[in-house]
Amino acid sequence: MTEADTALGYEQARDELIEVVRKLEAGGTSLEDSLALWERGEELAKVCRHWLEGARARLDSALAERDGGGEGGGSGDRGE
Repeated sequence: MTEADTALGYEQARDELIEVVRKLEAGGTSLEDSLALWERGEELAKVCRHWLEGARARLDSALAERDGGGEGGGSGDRGE
């Protein structure tokens, strides 16, 4: 991930990724352009994954505090 990519918000990265996919699906681009689009899509997917993993960690932490009384405790079993 480049420094510019890490500055992208989730929604920005997702929207750009959607556009990359549309261009690839539409076809009509050269092999070189298609590869560049693919590589950009991979980077954008990493940005999205980074944001989603961070959100998951924050949710897990908040649930652990709620369920474990803030002691970081709990067995991790939330009755799921």
